[in-house]
Amino acid sequence: MKMLANISVRSEIAMLVTALCFLVGGIWAGTKVTTDYLLYQDATSTARNWARLLAETVTDLEQIAAGEKPTRASMTLFEWAQKAGEVFRYEIYNREGYSQLVSDHGVTQVNLSSFSTDAVRALRTSRPVVDVKAGTRPGQPAFYAQAYLPVIVDGRPVAIVAAYVDETENHDVYYRTSLLAAISLCAGAAIAFGLPAFAWYRRTKEKQQADRHIRFLAHHDALTGLANRAQLIESLESALAVLPVRGDCLAVHFLDLDRFKQVNDSLGHDGGDFLLKTIAERLRAVIRVDDLVARLGGDEFVVVQTGIGGKNQAEEFARRIISAVTAPMKLKDRPYVATASVGVALAPADGTDPERLLKSADLALYKAKADGRNCVRFFLAEMDAELQARFELERIIRDAVLHDRFELHYQPLFEISERRLIGYEALIRLPAEDGTLIPPLVFIPVAEDLLLIDQIGAWVLQEACRTAATWPENLTVAVNLSPAQFLAGNISNIVANALKTTGLAAHRLELEITETLLLGNSEAIMTELQKIKAMGVAIVMDDFGTGYSSLSYLWRFPFDKIKIDRSFMQAFDGSSRDAKTVVKTIIALGRELNMRVTVEGVETAKQAAFLDKADGDQAQGYFFGRPVPATEVGAQILADFQKQSSAPSAATTEAMLRLVKSS
Repeated sequence: MKMLANISVRSEIAMLVTALCFLVGGIWAGTKVTTDYLLYQDATSTARNWARLLAETVTDLEQIAAGEKPTRASMTLFEWAQKAGEVFRYEIYNREGYSQLVSDHGVTQVNLSSFSTDAVRALRTSRPVVDVKAGTRPGQPAFYAQAYLPVIVDGRPVAIVAAYVDETENHDVYYRTSLLAAISLCAGAAIAFGLPAFAWYRRTKEKQQADRHIRFLAHHDALTGLANRAQLIESLESALAVLPVRGDCLAVHFLDLDRFKQVNDSLGHDGGDFLLKTIAERLRAVIRVDDLVARLGGDEFVVVQTGIGGKNQAEEFARRIISAVTAPMKLKDRPYVATASVGVALAPADGTDPERLLKSADLALYKAKADGRNCVRFFLAEMDAELQARFELERIIRDAVLHDRFELHYQPLFEISERRLIGYEALIRLPAEDGTLIPPLVFIPVAEDLLLIDQIGAWVLQEACRTAATWPENLTVAVNLSPAQFLAGNISNIVANALKTTGLAAHRLELEITETLLLGNSEAIMTELQKIKAMGVAIVMDDFGTGYSSLSYLWRFPFDKIKIDRSFMQAFDGSSRDAKTVVKTIIALGRELNMRVTVEGVETAKQAAFLDKADGDQAQGYFFGRPVPATEVGAQILADFQKQSSAPSAATTEAMLRLVKSS
């Protein structure tokens, strides 16, 4: 295509040059013809005028034509005419066309009797015969004009006068002038034609470049230069068409970067673009000449591996892809390690057309994400059913967001020393159509993929505050915040609005965050957390002990509480003493930092007794109570109040009964 375009441009340039040459040649030829015509008119007019002058002033023309010698006056006139510098020769012919007098350069001869057809023609037509000639004999001018003029007296011809005028100088002047005029016209024409032609040429080149760019964009991704979906489909169709002839397989590797959105959110879109271009270059370096790598949009890439023997080669290649992607890099001078999930489909086993293969690879990619990301999964037939289940879950989540169909269950938190109820943690639940509850670990990742977690989080915060406002004032409510809720940068406004609209006192609200939140743009996150803390809301570090840098955040931000992850209690009943030691150490650390410590996952009396001895502050787990709907919270609060107060007043008992009824 590019070669054909270049040939077309060269042919168009040749046509333009040819047209310009014809134009210049035409101007030159036209100028010469015009000059010759004007020169002819001038020369013949001059010769005719001199002939007429002699015919009118020489009184003895009839006698000279009859063979007599000219008078002295006529000779003087001949000499004067020749001395004037233009007429170099005069001839007088008789009526038969024979010369009777010739005056040539001042030499006059008579009775020569040389015959002239031009003289006879002039006499016969009674009109002057004029002509322009170039000198060929010695003594003749290089360019001269001659005129034969019949002399008519009383209606009868008496003689023919011929005048020869030297036009050499005029000829040179005319041609120099015409040459300059021709050059000027040609130059003007060249400029007038050449400038638009040059502009047209440049515009044509720019258009061709633009067309090439448009054709490139039609088949390539603008950011990375990789093939786009259109070219991917074309290439897959071609590869699948020859697959039966070749007798081998091809693999479609569907690649998705893990948590790419966090890169855009923390480093900006320029950081995300740099990451995508880096990954594109790494994928180019991995593939072979006959393979193809394409970007479908966002952080999705597809690599087509051709000419393979089966699954083993495809799996080995997928591992190389992941190794290339996960190699360390720097984003804005910060070290970064990207990870990727890969779904693989094989042809012809998993599909014989491009769309089916891409769908199969996409299903395998879903499985890789569901299995924890940063792994490779191959397409299996049962994945179609899993995809339908995923689509159904997405529908349920969207419907729940639209119609507020989520539920909150509340798990109690107890003070360890006195076994006294101090508050609840709000835990979200999603009812299925059959009334069962979908576990948060199942629907929360899907909600994050759907970018709905911030809306869900705002609803949870509002609903938890509304419910807690009906409890006794000594009870708190804890709500988990997702990193997605901080992306817009206005989470502090959302918290303030929830407190204002529900009437809940700020000191009764605890907001739990995880270390993951602080791994991104920590300065912006810290600013929002400071605003929330300034309201009087407690900030809690959740899942403490499971990350890599939790300790560094404890001195960077004054958390109100630390929640030890449930995994330590799960390891408590084992033979390992390390879990107990770590729990004691964290409790002691909390004491030194003036932070309360809550231990999650307490399920046995033995674990509770250990926390008593370890001087723990608070505990949460099945030993103290399971999560219950809001309708059952009132009964729990009343039971705890009755247990703590040996003789409750009538007013307090009545208030508790109202709480139970309202629940």
